[in-house]
Amino acid sequence: MKSKVVILSMMLAGVAASTTAQEKEKYVSEKASDNIFMSVGVGVSSSMYREGNRFDFGNSLSPHITLSLGKWINPTWGFRGQVGFWQDKVNSGWGETGSYREVSDGYYVPYAGITEKYNVTTGRLRLDGLFNLSNAIWGYNPDRLFNLSIFAGPGLIFANSYDMGQIVGNQNTGTWSRDAGDKKLRTFVNGSVGLLGKFNLSSCIDLDIEARGELSPAYDGDLTYAQTTGGLFVTAGLTYTFGGKTFIPYGSKVDQQAINDEINRYRDQLAQAQNDLAQAKSALSKAQSQRPVTKEVVKEVQTVGPRAIFFRIGSSVLDDYGKVNIELAAKVMKANPDKKYKIAGYADKATGSTTTNQKLSDKRAQVVYDALVAQGVDKSQLSFAGQGATPNMFGKDYLNRVVILE
Repeated sequence: MKSKVVILSMMLAGVAASTTAQEKEKYVSEKASDNIFMSVGVGVSSSMYREGNRFDFGNSLSPHITLSLGKWINPTWGFRGQVGFWQDKVNSGWGETGSYREVSDGYYVPYAGITEKYNVTTGRLRLDGLFNLSNAIWGYNPDRLFNLSIFAGPGLIFANSYDMGQIVGNQNTGTWSRDAGDKKLRTFVNGSVGLLGKFNLSSCIDLDIEARGELSPAYDGDLTYAQTTGGLFVTAGLTYTFGGKTFIPYGSKVDQQAINDEINRYRDQLAQAQNDLAQAKSALSKAQSQRPVTKEVVKEVQTVGPRAIFFRIGSSVLDDYGKVNIELAAKVMKANPDKKYKIAGYADKATGSTTTNQKLSDKRAQVVYDALVAQGVDKSQLSFAGQGATPNMFGKDYLNRVVILE
């Protein structure tokens, strides 16, 4: 039974994760610490259990309190851990005292058919996958008043359940009596699924309404002969997102204005170099005019100054800016076949692991190398290597997502 519950809950959680490709536009978090939230909820619960083919509801509501900590990876999906606790009310024919009759060998039922209620102290640990239906269907809108999400996942129940109490027979009357026995703390695996509604009060605070259905092996011990126990939970509460809900379009991770500024700076340096060369040529021409016997021929040599080709976060795909930069560099390289050039790839240190950043910097350097060769540059002129993640070379993390050509 436990294995079936775990498999079912994992399948339900997988549905939320697999549907993330339905986003209208891709949004991401700027940093790993963005969009982490904490929630508190207060509400009620009702237990139900199955004995053979009969379903029984607790017929009483119990308070239920939840505390959650989680993170939205993007506007569509996320995850959270949740703690829930209070007491579950269970209907039982086994009273603390009373009369019973034996209907089969070792099986007793209440003689008078009296049902009593017991409180079973429980605590729950839950791991939920979250899927925002509103953002998946209509696209991310930070100003939307209401968002509806589904969630599912496995969990654990810690229950202070009863053992069978002592039964004493009365041979003269043909009746028996028993007590409820001792309590023992036991652990059970469960699975649950539910709906989560959020009212957007501000960039940091949401008003939550949550409904959850739960299924697990019976955790009430010998109070019933149930094989399966379920629960319905309804809570309301608040969610606080640390630093506010800060999703940004994927493309804005690269500051295009900063890239343009870098390109213009290199252009200014090139223009200055060309101006210096023109002045040197003018001075040389003047000197030659004063020496009519000696005639020298000066050949203009084009040179390639350092060039920067920028990439988006986590990407090694050249954009239009990079392609133009490479075409300009390739023309000069082909005009100077005796010159050697180094291609160094980098990744920013603020995101990704050391291994991931090394692979990403290698791939970026390889992409620039391949693009230059495709433009007709001789392979013998080029060498390339990835430098991995580096501290801020240019003062900002996103400027380290770059290949330097010099």
